Amino acid sequence: MPSPILDVQNLTKRFGAQVLFSNISFSIAEGQRVGLIAKNGTGKSTLLSILTGKDGYEDGSIIYRRDIRVGYLEQSPHFDPEETVLDACFNHQGEEEKILRAKQILTQLKIGNLSQPMGQLSGGQQKRVALANALITEPDFLILDEPTNHLDLEMIEWLEGFLRRGNRSLLMVTHDRFFLDRVCGVILELDDQQIYTYRGNYAYYLEKRQERLDNRRAEVTRANNLYRRELDWMRRQPQARGHKARYREEAFYELEKVAKQRLEERQMRLKSSNIYIGSKIFECQYISKAFADENKTTVILKDFYYNFARYEKMGIVGNNGTGKSTFIKMLLGVESIDSGRFDIGDTVRFGYFSQEGLKFDEQQKVIDVVTDIAEYIDLGSGRHLSASQFLQHFLFTPEQQHNYVYKLSGGEKRKLYLCTVLMRNPNFLVLDEPTNDLDIQTLQILEEYLADFPGCVIVVSHDRYFMDKVVDHLLVFHGEGRVQDFPGNYTQYRQWSALKSEENARNEANAKGRDNNSAKKSKPDYHNDTRRRMTYKEKLEFEQLEKDIAALEAEQKLIEEQLCSGKLSIDELTQKSKRLPMLNDELDEKSMRWLELSELQ
Repeated sequence: MPSPILDVQNLTKRFGAQVLFSNISFSIAEGQRVGLIAKNGTGKSTLLSILTGKDGYEDGSIIYRRDIRVGYLEQSPHFDPEETVLDACFNHQGEEEKILRAKQILTQLKIGNLSQPMGQLSGGQQKRVALANALITEPDFLILDEPTNHLDLEMIEWLEGFLRRGNRSLLMVTHDRFFLDRVCGVILELDDQQIYTYRGNYAYYLEKRQERLDNRRAEVTRANNLYRRELDWMRRQPQARGHKARYREEAFYELEKVAKQRLEERQMRLKSSNIYIGSKIFECQYISKAFADENKTTVILKDFYYNFARYEKMGIVGNNGTGKSTFIKMLLGVESIDSGRFDIGDTVRFGYFSQEGLKFDEQQKVIDVVTDIAEYIDLGSGRHLSASQFLQHFLFTPEQQHNYVYKLSGGEKRKLYLCTVLMRNPNFLVLDEPTNDLDIQTLQILEEYLADFPGCVIVVSHDRYFMDKVVDHLLVFHGEGRVQDFPGNYTQYRQWSALKSEENARNEANAKGRDNNSAKKSKPDYHNDTRRRMTYKEKLEFEQLEKDIAALEAEQKLIEEQLCSGKLSIDELTQKSKRLPMLNDELDEKSMRWLELSELQ
């Protein structure tokens, strides 16, 4: 077993009367890459600050191996706004070799102007400079707080490879589950003020955590059964509760506490069945948009056309600066367009979660922030959910709901902002980087909510796991106005891209081979079947077409039966009569495309 580079024993931290963690112990060995998981507000970032000496603690010990060098990435780093990017990395000093290394890493993180003052950089760019700062010095032990925030997918994949190479030791907090799974071999979970260790990656953690919870539920079930018997005893024999029965009364209250955990752990799946959205959503009619400065013109969109379908759940991906956020701001009317127009349906009610929208009255209580929007969220069929119940669904305990906003952690404030968007009961959600700073449990709840959401969704995110769980369609922004429409989730897109790259490489090699051999061949070689086969994207499209055609045929049959039933009102008869020819046209179009693709099988 490698020697430990960090040993933590019986560590306790409190904020006033609140205990974040109590008597927790763990160690990290040389070469181990460890991920730390916990709910927002339970002390993840505080624990990292304690380990780096930036925050104090009440009890316990923290022992590092002698002469170890620690690199630390804070969740929200701060810089002197006057110093340059390069000076921010080295504090005005550095060897030539390290400066070269800094330039290489900053280039990978798309920070190009090393003489630019830090004050001119966005918050996301400053976070990337801080990340470079942590990596440049090649520390023995890296402590990283949300390293993938503000990185695009290309940068995340580069960082993934960087951290996996060599024998570096690492402790990090991240909500990116793909990143966690591929980088870390040990998971620490901070839960109920205790630490639990899982010696495996994120997938292993999920399996073993479920076993732990199942065992706990069995204990809670036993406690519930005993609790009911004890409750009966307490009610039946109040006169017997003298000195001899005191021990039994105290045990009863302990059992009551355990049994109530069952209620706290139970989670509802929210199905807002009363949400209605019409068949017309929005149509991008040949949208163009560009930004010009002294040096160049950046094209975001050029004559872009797209007709958004009912109930569509679309993901938008692409490198930073390619126009993803600008596109949704144009859709929402926040950003102007150069030409074209958005034609938006009358029934559409947008709910917008933006990167910049986190603004609260810090002196207001959490519950009041939400009840100012609505007392209840309507679930349809006479069912409703109170503001407090809705907050509890998103893991705000009753105690937290009556806290002031200023007491919340950064992640809890993001979660509260998300609740304020959802409480307005929109039928079209537009979520711009919703996963930043949210804990994994909240992400799982949000994924369930979006899976059940009976409206439309657009998600801009660099979180690959989240995108795979939520979206079924992608717009890929490649830059310079080029936008690719892809019928699948992010993993399918990456697989398709890899196959496409291999296919292009083979075609180039074959083309060179044909050029070299053309002089030698006097007649064509028909030995191999050279007919074009379906690409990966076309296979996905073919499968989707089969589903679409079946659904359209079922709808066609239903409408024809309804039209012949004689039971429709005048309005319904008119609506169905208009829908039927549109349905036939759509069926013809999809059937023709299906036939085209079937020839390539």
